[in-house]
Amino acid sequence: MFILKRQDVEIGSFQHPSKEQKIPILSYQGQTFRLLSVFNAAQEEEAHTLWRDLTDNRGKACVLLEEPERFSVWGKINLEQSSKGAQPVQTAVNGVSAIFVKAGILIIQAMYEDVADLMGGKQAKRFEGDLAAVGAQLHLPDLGSAESVTGILKLDPFSASLPPWQTSHLNTIFKELHRIGRSYFGRSNFTDRALEALDELSPTERDAFLKWLKELSSGQLWQ
Repeated sequence: MFILKRQDVEIGSFQHPSKEQKIPILSYQGQTFRLLSVFNAAQEEEAHTLWRDLTDNRGKACVLLEEPERFSVWGKINLEQSSKGAQPVQTAVNGVSAIFVKAGILIIQAMYEDVADLMGGKQAKRFEGDLAAVGAQLHLPDLGSAESVTGILKLDPFSASLPPWQTSHLNTIFKELHRIGRSYFGRSNFTDRALEALDELSPTERDAFLKWLKELSSGQLWQ
């Protein structure tokens, strides 16, 4: 999206909604970005490769910041959603809270990125295929084809219309995501890494989703 110099941006931080730590953020022309990865001065090519992969192949809005001693990649976030703790939970037309659907999208995207980062593009493509196969077999809206899965992976859940997932759909999605995740990551803590994507929600929304998730039959898999 952007390749910028230090003088072009402002860098600050905000409080992590659920942990005692500060999250570095970059501001540019009214947009906010969260730090994703840092490279030293000798890793310019690696930094450009990651930035191009995120922007061109995954449809992410990212900044590559070039500094004399390092390069860093930043991903766009909605700071208001991340920092405000008193927002009401939105309700979708189908009776399912819209935030639960947003959370599902964030978790799917986080797992895909984890596969891509740790195992490479070939396995990431296979992960897409696994999702599409499950979506087709179980008749899950907007997950039944390779094209629809790609659309979900590129979707910005904060600025686009959401898929018409109901509670039964989400329960199945989380059950199948866990099964697929085990096939890639074994017994590692991939659920913890995936749930970190919920940091893009407000604390109120995050807590509401996690409480709701525990009530699902698939929720115990993610605890």
